[in-house]
Amino acid sequence: MPIITLTDASLAFGHHQLLNQVDLQISNGDRMCLVGRNGVGKSTLFRVISGALEPDDGEVWRKEGLRVALLEQEVPADLDGTVYESVASGLEGLGDLLWQYHRVTATTDSTEHTLSQMATLQRRIEAMDGWNIEQKILSVCSRLSLDVDQDIRNCSGGIKRRVMLAKTLVSAPDVLLLDEPTNHMDISTIAWLEEFLSSFHGALLFITHDRTLVRNLTNKIVELDRGKITAFNCDFDSYLEKKELLLDIESKQNARQDKELSDEEKWIRKGIKARRTRNEGRVRKLQALRKQRAQRINVQGKVKMSLPTSELSGKRVVDLQHVSLQYGENCIIRDLSTSILRGDRVGIIGPNGSGKSTLLRIILGDLKPTHGWVVRGTKLQLAYFDQQRSQLQLNKTVRENISSGHDYVSVKGRSRHVVGYLKDFLFPVKRIDTPVKALSGGERNRLLLAKLFTQSANMMVLDEPTNDLDVDTLELLEDLLTDYEGTLLLVSHDRTFIDNVVTSTLVFEGHGVVSEYVGGYDDWLHQSTSVPFSKPVQTNKKSKPKAKRKPAGENKKLSYKEKRELETLPDRIETLEQEQEELQQKVNRRDFYKQDKLAITSTMARIEAIRKQLEQAYQRWEQLDSTSE
Repeated sequence: MPIITLTDASLAFGHHQLLNQVDLQISNGDRMCLVGRNGVGKSTLFRVISGALEPDDGEVWRKEGLRVALLEQEVPADLDGTVYESVASGLEGLGDLLWQYHRVTATTDSTEHTLSQMATLQRRIEAMDGWNIEQKILSVCSRLSLDVDQDIRNCSGGIKRRVMLAKTLVSAPDVLLLDEPTNHMDISTIAWLEEFLSSFHGALLFITHDRTLVRNLTNKIVELDRGKITAFNCDFDSYLEKKELLLDIESKQNARQDKELSDEEKWIRKGIKARRTRNEGRVRKLQALRKQRAQRINVQGKVKMSLPTSELSGKRVVDLQHVSLQYGENCIIRDLSTSILRGDRVGIIGPNGSGKSTLLRIILGDLKPTHGWVVRGTKLQLAYFDQQRSQLQLNKTVRENISSGHDYVSVKGRSRHVVGYLKDFLFPVKRIDTPVKALSGGERNRLLLAKLFTQSANMMVLDEPTNDLDVDTLELLEDLLTDYEGTLLLVSHDRTFIDNVVTSTLVFEGHGVVSEYVGGYDDWLHQSTSVPFSKPVQTNKKSKPKAKRKPAGENKKLSYKEKRELETLPDRIETLEQEQEELQQKVNRRDFYKQDKLAITSTMARIEAIRKQLEQAYQRWEQLDSTSE
């Protein structure tokens, strides 16, 4: 039985018709994936379904009392409070009680008023069976690597989006709408989300470019194409086959109509005979054909990409021997030895923050390891796709980013007009002089790929190139990379993309261990004997080192000065670690090494000084702590 029904719903922005008299029914238990090219209006349709946006025409019916939760792509700008408060706010009245209780218990104030307030909140939460929900909030936050006490205003865009996802998941709605839920997630978190959603009892609709997620979750595919909706009651692979067949039928039908129109146009041009009374029917037919052709909405074109060729590099591209990287007590990479040869396609897998991009920077020579050495081969010509898209200048136009404002760009050794080249990447003429800051995420990714493919390279380094790309573009990029004759290093959270492109993987398996496996993501799962990695929740509380106990009889009391030193050491360590983290974020930026040498040297020297100070502080803490026992 339907719980949401759209009937003849239409919506346009200006002259751009996104929804054109669409019909859709959603029933409890549906597992729908909404598919369509970038920009066709998928996110807009979700907002119409949720009630956040009203259609221009038509009707949207929802079952009385229906609870709908929507995760949008864009992060709200007005987020405030802690992560816990933001997540709990999705629970309405109970959420308010839970975050009030969480705030009260986090204070050190133990006055009679505070204890009374705490007892009152406990009773009200128990009456609403809220403790199970409390555990669910903490569990979801933990699996999404969220620190519940962190101020959300200080969080990155990626973390804020995970907070919004957590808020959506704990609200237990009847209908769950997720718009690109896997953005900014690592593979282990995506696998957990997949498992979580498979046990969801309501209706689930989601938009994603993660084909593995689609294959594992859906029982229905809903396609939005040129303002119309078509529902396919089948799995994703069957949908692809049916879609190909429908497009072939449409193409043949259009070809027949075009030929008929061409024949009638030739007839009308013959002159006066065509205007005789006995031929008026044929004239009306011609007018109908013209109108039909004018109203036809053609299939959006596909991206046309091709990789430039380059001279071969040396056989040995990169050789890493006993490479380690350590920041204070934090070991990012531990004793990694591997060789990358010409033609290898290597995928790098690991949780967010594990060091994947750092390993790329070591391989590229942007970062020096703490121990070991890296030898790069000869004749290397590099093309680098940075996941932060820092190579794009946001205030400059699309044209200026590709050709520095010139009319022509060199591609594969020949000159091409920049307008024609950008059309291959689905940039219409009116968008070519648009500032990059006004582009969507998918458009920015296509622009960076267009910029990348003007370079001749025998080694490509791609750091999360699949974000915000539609499935058609993903598959084309896969085909190009599969046929690429150079060397490829790929960081991606897209499991299908990894399986289809790489021939081996380097996997961050925790505690700095990086292991090498033959094949892609599925091959790693089959070969690995360990549990797939998971990143522990980050908290703002620093873990206290375990003190080494002294043998009996050696303990002595601390002096007043030593007691004061022991009390101040945790704050000092936290301050140093915070500065260390801020400096490391600066170093991780792509443009860090473009500064003058003095600034680079000064920053690196400060990082080394902090490392030594932290080492000494931890040793002193252990010494004083063990003495005080």
